[in-house]
Amino acid sequence: MALRLGTSGFSFVDWKGAVYPGDIKAAEMLEFYAGELKFNSVELNFTYYALPSEKSFISMQAKVPKDFIFVVKGNRGTTHDPFDPRISPKPSIMKAYEVTRKFALALTPLIAQNQLGCVLLQFPYFFHPGEESREYILKCRDLLHGIPLVIEFRNREWAAPEMLKFLSANKLGFCAVDEPKLEKLMPYMPEVTSKTGYLRFHGRNTNWFSAPLEERYNYLYSEEELRSFLPDIKKMAGRSQDLYLYFNNCHLGFAVRNADSMRNLIAQYLINNT
Repeated sequence: MALRLGTSGFSFVDWKGAVYPGDIKAAEMLEFYAGELKFNSVELNFTYYALPSEKSFISMQAKVPKDFIFVVKGNRGTTHDPFDPRISPKPSIMKAYEVTRKFALALTPLIAQNQLGCVLLQFPYFFHPGEESREYILKCRDLLHGIPLVIEFRNREWAAPEMLKFLSANKLGFCAVDEPKLEKLMPYMPEVTSKTGYLRFHGRNTNWFSAPLEERYNYLYSEEELRSFLPDIKKMAGRSQDLYLYFNNCHLGFAVRNADSMRNLIAQYLINNT
């Protein structure tokens, strides 16, 4: 079992002086993240906002060790725009499929060097369970041509045994999440439905729906809170071939601080419980 741990993204202005040197350049951040902070993986989130290019991945590969692993978040044209009631007119499903095809092609450099861990498709609150939604997920899986795929849901309506059975039957990974315990959001479910285990730490800022997006992830886990995850992480590791842990509470570098603490806690825990 391979354990990969890191943060959701690596290039943030407010990390300067907090976890990066104050004078670091944006082009130097990934190298510092992998070299000085010694993380063995990163979850790339810029790919949600803009379709990536092969060139962008090649550039990043040159800055990290050969055994460094990238997880890539799906583009919003696949996961959000076709279902967003705020967009009018909505992009067609066929347009979403075309976005997914282009996204898959851009991953070629990572696949060629065995540096792609999986693709994360994070579906929004307004993506509801149903036959059409399940069929859409399966079509995306097919368009990604055998790339390990992990699904994250935001709407609590998906928190049912039928969802886990659907993912497991189709060899799709489930993204377990720790996020604010609000009525509408997904609960904490440390389940594994494929060879790929996945756990995202979003923080517990209860102003999730009202705070500006940059404040949504303003939360620093305490050591006691991090310790509480250790038994579940061990169970998930035992049920998966690859386990990915990413901290998305990126405000002021909190994700780096918590990821570093979790790395040390896991090492101690495994030594004391084997």
